[in-house]
Amino acid sequence: MGEAESLRRYRGKRDFGATSEPRGSTGDLAAREEEGPGQQGGAGGAPAYVVQIHDASTMHFDFRLEVDGVLKSWAVPKGPSTNPGDKRLAVPTEDHPLEYREYEGVIGGGQYGAGAVIVWDAGTYRPLNKDGTPGDEASFAKALAKGHASFWLDGPKLKGGFSLTRFRGGGDRGREHDSEEAWLLVKRSGTGADRSGRTTPDPRRARSARSGRTLRQVSREASEAGTRHRHRAGKGTTAS
Repeated sequence: MGEAESLRRYRGKRDFGATSEPRGSTGDLAAREEEGPGQQGGAGGAPAYVVQIHDASTMHFDFRLEVDGVLKSWAVPKGPSTNPGDKRLAVPTEDHPLEYREYEGVIGGGQYGAGAVIVWDAGTYRPLNKDGTPGDEASFAKALAKGHASFWLDGPKLKGGFSLTRFRGGGDRGREHDSEEAWLLVKRSGTGADRSGRTTPDPRRARSARSGRTLRQVSREASEAGTRHRHRAGKGTTAS
């Protein structure tokens, strides 16, 4: 599936004249193909991951992995845990453009997914084989399609091995994913594992890895910016 086709569902749900979210540039695909696998993403050419907190109609975390030129995405209601004993529900959502890994702001009222978004964690990841040895991106994409993939996260907040396992749905190969599809996101033992205390942040108190802001601060700043814009627009109308 090409990048443009992968993002059709994402774009179809959004009015880019009203939302602040990135549309995604298909023009970047040719450059990525010329660079070859592993040349996009973060430092050292490794593919990127991002975890965003989204204060939509239901508060949740969005877990995204760069795969085949897009961000494969899952909504994780309780957020990723660093405790290997926790199995976190992860519901697949539409693929997002790579630009989304830097998105932080407020999706306006009346728009799909309205609410504040912060980048809680962002870094790079490495595919892992079943035995924990380093894998490659092509095999990783196939593993995801089959319903089980392991990977190593290297970010400021999440580190070490994780696994995504599909436990329901996914039988309709003609669709991006079916409405009943569900996965589990689980921390692997070893580096970054923590079985004591709070292993998932309080989303309302968590701070952005990009700006240090909370969801509340992002919302307040967006509201203040909107007020200033309306004030300037009003003055312009009066002057004319």
